[in-house]
Amino acid sequence: MAAALALLGRAAGLADGARRLLRGCGIGRAAEAGRCRAMSSAERPKRPLSAYFRFLRDNQPPFRQQNPDLNTLELVKKLAGVWRELPASQKQVYEEARKTDWKKYEEQLAAYKAQLTPAQVAALKEERRKRLAKRRSFRIKRELTVLGKPKRPRSGFNIFVSENFQQSKGLSPTAKLKQLFETWKNLSSSQKQPYLQLAQDDKVRYQNEMKSWEAKMLELGREDLIRSREQRPKKKTDTAQEGSKASLRESLAKLKLKKSEE
Repeated sequence: MAAALALLGRAAGLADGARRLLRGCGIGRAAEAGRCRAMSSAERPKRPLSAYFRFLRDNQPPFRQQNPDLNTLELVKKLAGVWRELPASQKQVYEEARKTDWKKYEEQLAAYKAQLTPAQVAALKEERRKRLAKRRSFRIKRELTVLGKPKRPRSGFNIFVSENFQQSKGLSPTAKLKQLFETWKNLSSSQKQPYLQLAQDDKVRYQNEMKSWEAKMLELGREDLIRSREQRPKKKTDTAQEGSKASLRESLAKLKLKKSEE
């Protein structure tokens, strides 16, 4: 079920990306021929491989034949060990090949940038910004998974889908989801109630697990992962500022009292 939902999410993302690409290329608005191809970073020259990755590329096939029982990870570890022991003179061969390809890369990159219009440059910058943001988001999600962050609570509809997806009618996952959505809309309040109650229970589970998890994050010094600012310990600078403000208020109060006595 989870795999099916993930597949649907990827399909929806691809569809949205295609629509954005068509809009960016001006499809349907008398776009100039060939403009779409230049708008994509796929046309940008590829950076040449480093000396180490050249070594992996050239030596992985023969090493795989010699070690058919090793999986890819074990094979790469073995090759990394060979690379570490490789004499500097042999490593230099791969480094010189990298330098030669790098000169070609710089020439191709200059020619590629020269043909871009200002609008295309801006579009490529935006594409890169989104790509980097997506990469950062992936790293954050991976880190939270490693740290054991509790899974978010499911809605009543999500629970309904997970329980009825396999036996629902439809030739594709998308068709099944549409059919289940229509069925959910037509359910009475009493029929939805069991799923809504399960969702409420899952919400309580999530809240309890998050409290424990955030307490653990505080112990690890990861205040940046805490949702509520009230749960974060006050910084030393904040404490110092509050102390100075209290001293100032006390001094003003004494001054007022002295003036009133005079």
